[in-house]
Amino acid sequence: MKTLNPVEGQRWVAGMMPLAEGDPLAGADVLGVPSVYWERPLAQEAAAGWGEAAVVVAEDASQAPAALASLGALSLRWVGEAPESMPGPWFGGMRFGATGAPDAAWDAHGVARWTLPEVLVWRDGAGLMVAAFAPEGRGGEDAVRSRLERVRACFPATYRHPKGAQVALALASSRPAFEARVERALEAIASGHLQKVVLARSLDAEGPAAFDVVDVLSRLREQNPRCATFLFRAPDGACFLGATPETLCRVDGQVLQTEALAGTASPGDAAGLKGHDKDLREHDSVVRYILATLRPLAEKVTSDAEPALLTLKNLVHLRTGIRADLKPGVTAAQVVAALHPTPAVGGFPRERALSFLVEHEGLDRGWYAGPVGWVGPKRAHLMVALRSALVRGGKARLFVGVGLVAGSTPEAEWRETEMKSLAMLRALGGGDVVRR
Repeated sequence: MKTLNPVEGQRWVAGMMPLAEGDPLAGADVLGVPSVYWERPLAQEAAAGWGEAAVVVAEDASQAPAALASLGALSLRWVGEAPESMPGPWFGGMRFGATGAPDAAWDAHGVARWTLPEVLVWRDGAGLMVAAFAPEGRGGEDAVRSRLERVRACFPATYRHPKGAQVALALASSRPAFEARVERALEAIASGHLQKVVLARSLDAEGPAAFDVVDVLSRLREQNPRCATFLFRAPDGACFLGATPETLCRVDGQVLQTEALAGTASPGDAAGLKGHDKDLREHDSVVRYILATLRPLAEKVTSDAEPALLTLKNLVHLRTGIRADLKPGVTAAQVVAALHPTPAVGGFPRERALSFLVEHEGLDRGWYAGPVGWVGPKRAHLMVALRSALVRGGKARLFVGVGLVAGSTPEAEWRETEMKSLAMLRALGGGDVVRR
């Protein structure tokens, strides 16, 4: 593994070859837990990476934008044909932002961490492709050829990873403490200091043995086809994984797609979501923020005329699609720096809401609600890391949040966080949530 300073001039050599029809996650049976994983099931987009040919890290928050920006300048020489459909090749993410309660459990993931895998397998139409990467010079081409041949020789045709039995989970989270923080937030909103603030809480889950994160990942993608499923494994083995419905930005050349996702109901209450004043106000604040933020960066910005319903397994959200033609020279890194965090995960006015969270939330979000995904020279796809957990051994810390506006109540917001935790709890436990 080589850790890079984002300003260093570095070069890599790469090669690729086709694999038979299959599943990128099938490689876990022979190559072990991936270092990175990314899938959008309905879009037939999936990629799994093993090893680390290079890593770009940010030592502090001030370096995170430069680390992300440096990825677009990747100098990569292909031995043979270069792929057109390959996601990445950099995969990773970054912290949500400042916190009032630092947690050492996030140290291995760092402020920002972007990985160039040694081996990357991705879905390409009905088949698979594999690429290998190595630093140029000192046998780089030989290393690439060796890795490609090794993967082609051993890669399974189908995903056969055994599924574990359903297990009971020990769960711990303080409802009184969370509801007290909701009350403080509502007081700040009533005073006019804030219009909206997004309050998160954690939920600790423990199993009877170490979690099989490949099994958990498999369940997440099967149970949440409308979400992007992700995994990022740190050097100490800790895995941050989840299934998130919210796109921060998808950039292809100078074309940007994003969305406002705010306003939540249970599936049984979906019919009234579009007419519920509280949820409409919460959603509108996100739409207005994104449109205003993008206008200085874009030649043209458009949005859906009204929000639609995004129906997930346990929840329904209000969603407004937003598109933009970026000005020449504007990069995905600039879009991320401008948009993140949106009012959907922070609040509004943004700086006041973030200050409130630092003072009152009492939680180190780490990468939760931060940008995660992949970045390439001309393309990028970054999601907001919601419905996620940090897993280490037999312990997992889950993260869920709610948007608070005038009219919110502590009881209703607690119920919403409970609903949002179900997807990850079911994946960890192997089925319906069983407490012990």
